[in-house]
Amino acid sequence: MRKFRGKKRYFRNLWENVNTIDLNLGKESWFDFWHTHLDFLGVAEKSLKIRREHIKAHIALYNRLLKQLEEFEESYQAWFCVHDRQTYFDAVYVHSPNPNDDSFPHKIQELEWNCKLPDSFKDLIDIQKFNVACYKFDGEVVYYIQSKEQGIKL
Repeated sequence: MRKFRGKKRYFRNLWENVNTIDLNLGKESWFDFWHTHLDFLGVAEKSLKIRREHIKAHIALYNRLLKQLEEFEESYQAWFCVHDRQTYFDAVYVHSPNPNDDSFPHKIQELEWNCKLPDSFKDLIDIQKFNVACYKFDGEVVYYIQSKEQGIKL
């Protein structure tokens, strides 16, 4: 495995991204599975330390967006996903009624609620504040993490 060069700059840019993403809410705002990935390149697969930093960034972004959604007058769902292997799929999502489709509220029947988080990052997720579910397919596990206080449950 090659050495991760430019790590300091990479993480500075990651956190700058987290702290500048805005939903641009207005009277006509809606979300059709709006989402953003923080690790397009799969950098978090290099080490557990890097992985944990990305999960912290997703949590911070999710909390930032929830704060913005307090002003949103429509119903919405917001959650973030953490994939156990393919880290470039980790993302934060916002969904609301929209003119594109009638898929609101989004429901995933196969979700297993109150599943155990992996030891590698369970200390990062406050289960007093978040609902946790997992979805298993093809040997992969995806963790869906959602606020207990805000938004409609998946």
